[in-house]
Amino acid sequence: MQFFLRITFFVLFIVASLSLQAQAPEKHIENREQLWFGYFNQTRLTSKFGLWADIHYRRTENFADRPFQFLVRPALTYFIKDNLRVNVGYAFVSHFPGKGLETTRFEHRPWQQIWWNQKYTGLTTLQWLRLEQRFNEKVVADVKQDGYNYNFRVRYNFSFFLPLKGNEMKAHTPFAAVMNEIFLNFGERIVYNTFDQNRLFAGFGYQFSSHLNAQLGYMNVYQQEASGSNYFSTHTVRLFVFHSLDLRDGH
Repeated sequence: MQFFLRITFFVLFIVASLSLQAQAPEKHIENREQLWFGYFNQTRLTSKFGLWADIHYRRTENFADRPFQFLVRPALTYFIKDNLRVNVGYAFVSHFPGKGLETTRFEHRPWQQIWWNQKYTGLTTLQWLRLEQRFNEKVVADVKQDGYNYNFRVRYNFSFFLPLKGNEMKAHTPFAAVMNEIFLNFGERIVYNTFDQNRLFAGFGYQFSSHLNAQLGYMNVYQQEASGSNYFSTHTVRLFVFHSLDLRDGH
């Protein structure tokens, strides 16, 4: 019965995610390929406070022909409970120039998040709800302008982790991972693209220890451009490493 419920969770989640992407009007969809690397660290300092940091490097065109983005995102963490925490931080993003262009655009992004996970027999879930304030440098005709374009964005992520050996995510355990994250834009400049993007990931991972795991798989990023009629469908190979540390005495 437990196995049936676990599989049912996965099937319903995937079907709902695919349905969400299909609802967006398919107008002028451009396909592209990317390669994403990411490292996530969560360090607990005391019973209530800790640090978060994640770093990303992304390449594009035939997966790896040229750089696409670099992102670093530190934060302060407050632990409400062991499985429930709040993050407040800042992200710096470098958007590398597109093909035939020369100007790199920088983005400054304060962010706030509530993060929680839940463990069941044979299944672990992870969710976060994130609010971002995005200050993007103005670039017109490949030339930087004074000031920033501002909007804010809401993100909701829901992930499932299914151990492929045993019934829990412990050291030396392979697992399957499915994730979906939806992004919504808000602000005065947002007219045609309140829906920003949807990221659907499926892959496999390995829990090396209680503090370290890696996940490799395929992610589709379905993104609407500001015009409202142009979309990207990005086929992505994604490798993420997740590392946690507990510096409290006795841990």
